[in-house]
Amino acid sequence: MLSTLFASILTSTATSISPVTFMICILVSLGIGLFLAAIYRYKEKPSRSFLLTLAILPAVVCVVIMMVNGNVGTGVAVAGAFSLVRFRSVPGKAKEIVMIFLTMGAGLITGMGYLGYAVLFAVVMGIILVIWNTFAGKREICEKQLRITVPEDLDFDGMFEDIFEAYTSSCETVMVKTTNMGSLYKLKYNVVLKDAAKAKEMIDALRCRNGNLEISLSNPEVNINDL
Repeated sequence: MLSTLFASILTSTATSISPVTFMICILVSLGIGLFLAAIYRYKEKPSRSFLLTLAILPAVVCVVIMMVNGNVGTGVAVAGAFSLVRFRSVPGKAKEIVMIFLTMGAGLITGMGYLGYAVLFAVVMGIILVIWNTFAGKREICEKQLRITVPEDLDFDGMFEDIFEAYTSSCETVMVKTTNMGSLYKLKYNVVLKDAAKAKEMIDALRCRNGNLEISLSNPEVNINDL
């Protein structure tokens, strides 16, 4: 029974794919895509276009793999076409890229006819994602970018260490530059707040040290070269 369930429905000796087999593979791929899209939407706020991509990508990959059907030349051409997508896409977060690879992997498995393995793969990965979002995702890391303006006569080296120790779990100096004809310094830090609700307390404490000059706390800048 298990050997039949996890066997490929595409026989290696067949020269063509029947319409029934073709539709079964597409429907299973769409079902897996919808399942993974629903899993990703759990405790996430993706765009509608990204959810649509996750839903239909397995079916697209499945059709491509079935049409290649062992033809090496066609396979190389398809690989070249897919490589062009990288240069036409907007850089995304690492989690989004992982989801793209998951859906492509599921489509690859269904395209080879292993529908049982494709469903098993989707279920296992879906359970892992749900567990991660439910437990590990509860304690979200509050990463922020902190900018502090200080006068030129202030020795800022170590001036804010005690405040950072009280309100942040990590702090990294990113940039130091002069501004306003050298009369001011602008300091940039990447910080991880211990408690996001105490951000105002931290800013008030910093204002007492920098002469009440400009301070900003914002979301970190995304560097597209990190991925």
